[in-house]
Amino acid sequence: MTLNMQWLTMAVMLLSGLGMGTVFDGYRVVTNELKLPRWWLPVLDVVYWMAAALIVFRVLYASNNGEVRAYVFIGLAIGMVIYYFFFSSIVIQVVKWIIGAVRKLIQIVLKCLDILIVKPILLLYKLVKVILAFGSALTIFTLKIVIQLVRPFWKLFVWMAGPVIRPLGRWLSRYAAKWQLVGKLRGFGQRIARLWSKWFRR
Repeated sequence: MTLNMQWLTMAVMLLSGLGMGTVFDGYRVVTNELKLPRWWLPVLDVVYWMAAALIVFRVLYASNNGEVRAYVFIGLAIGMVIYYFFFSSIVIQVVKWIIGAVRKLIQIVLKCLDILIVKPILLLYKLVKVILAFGSALTIFTLKIVIQLVRPFWKLFVWMAGPVIRPLGRWLSRYAAKWQLVGKLRGFGQRIARLWSKWFRR
């Protein structure tokens, strides 16, 4: 391996160390802001180091065909030291700012949805409810007036039709008893109820 290849590999490893520090600080800040349970942290650490090892090996393979030398670890160490001394606090502040901006954006979106969708739907629901209540009250009031107006005429009609209705009722009652209409109607109703229970209450 040439000297230029070695310096290139060391520079790539230095950048990899910077990237590892950036990702580590970023995911740490995110887990703290999201208030994840403490037992998640070891799991996430293992996932982070496995992913970092795979990515570093892939970068190393692309730069020097995967040869592991001392300068590889030196480059990684120098990159991580440079990151934690010069860039760690900046990255942490930037990640916190991004999280705060995302939270504010979500709050704005939710507020817009509440103003543009939720509140109009609730207002429409209340309006429909008031209209239905008013319509029901008006209908009941109108029916009461109609019943009060029709009641004298109905009583007059029943009084006038009494001589005809009473003999007709006696005549129909004899045939109803003869044909057992009441029992047949009751049995028909019971069959309908059983069919309804069988078909629609499974």
